[in-house]
Amino acid sequence: MNKSLSVITFGEAMAMFYANEAGELHEAASFSKALAGAESNVAVGLSRLGHPTGYVTKLGEDNLGKFIINIQNEEGVDTSRVIFTKEHATGMLMKSNVMSGDPKVEYFRKNSAASTLSVADFDEAYFDGARHLHVTGISAALSPSMLEFSHHAIDYMKLRGKTVSLDPNLRPVLWPDKETMARTINALAVKSDWFLPGIGEAKILTGLTEPEHIADYYLDLGVSLVVIKMGPQGAYYKSRQTEGFAEGFKVERVVDTVGAGDGFATGVISGLLEDLGVHASVSRGNAIGALAIQSQGDMDGLPTRSELERFLATASH
Repeated sequence: MNKSLSVITFGEAMAMFYANEAGELHEAASFSKALAGAESNVAVGLSRLGHPTGYVTKLGEDNLGKFIINIQNEEGVDTSRVIFTKEHATGMLMKSNVMSGDPKVEYFRKNSAASTLSVADFDEAYFDGARHLHVTGISAALSPSMLEFSHHAIDYMKLRGKTVSLDPNLRPVLWPDKETMARTINALAVKSDWFLPGIGEAKILTGLTEPEHIADYYLDLGVSLVVIKMGPQGAYYKSRQTEGFAEGFKVERVVDTVGAGDGFATGVISGLLEDLGVHASVSRGNAIGALAIQSQGDMDGLPTRSELERFLATASH
C-alpha cells in the first residue's frame, strides 16, 4: 500500500569514494564512502525538511547497492519501489579532495543497474500517490530506456494534474555531442512546470545570454516558472505572474561545490510545495545551496528544518 508522498524522483544513486587527503585523485591513499547522485541528493534534502519523498531506481544485488538503500532508508526516503537486479552492478564514483572549489570526479557507471530502468518498471499506483515529480537531465543521458522512462513519467504526472520540476544537470561527458544534449534536454524542459537551469547551462541549451530572454524562451513554450541560478550572486526567476532576483548568501569558505544545485532544487521545490511564494522559495534555494557548498559530501550540508531556520536567522546577503 503506497503511503502518500509529497515528491517522487528517480535516477542513479551511486556509492561515492572521496579522498581523505587533498591532492590528485590517483595519489590519494585512503577514501571515505558516501552516497551520491543528483536525484538522491534532492530526495534526501526534501526528506530532511519533512517532505515524504520516494526514490525510484535499480541497484545491483551487491554491497554497494545494500549501502545505498541503507543510507536512503536512514534518511527517511521511501525506497519501496527500488528494484534489485543480479544482471548489472551498482554504479560508483571517485572524487578528489580539494582545499576549495571544484573537485575532480571519475565515474564508473557504464551499463550500471540504474541505466537499465525502463518503462516496464514504471509503477502507476506509486506515482499516482505523489504531488510532485522531480527529474534531472542526467537520467536522460544514461540510456535510451532511461530517457523513455523520463518522458513517460513526466507525461503521466502532467496528465494527472501533478507538477513537474526539471534540473538539466548537464553532463557533457555522458552525451555524444552538445547538440544532442541540448535537443534532448529541451524536449524534457518544455514539458516541465518549474525549470531550474544554471546560467551556463541555459546558454548552452538556448544560445541566449540574458536571463530574461532565456526565461521568455521557455515560458513561450509552456513552462510555468523558470529559475536561473547565477552562482554566488543568487538566482533570477520569471513566470507569467512575477519576475525578480533573489540574492545569494555570503559563505566564508567554499569547501566543495558539488551538490549545490541539488540543494538549490531542494529549497525551491520545498518552498513552492509549501506555498511560500516564488521569491521566498528561490531565496530558500539560495540558502540551502550556500549550506551545501560548506561540506565535502554531496549531501552532508543539506539541512534539517531547524538547521535551515538557524542559518536564515544569522546569514547575510
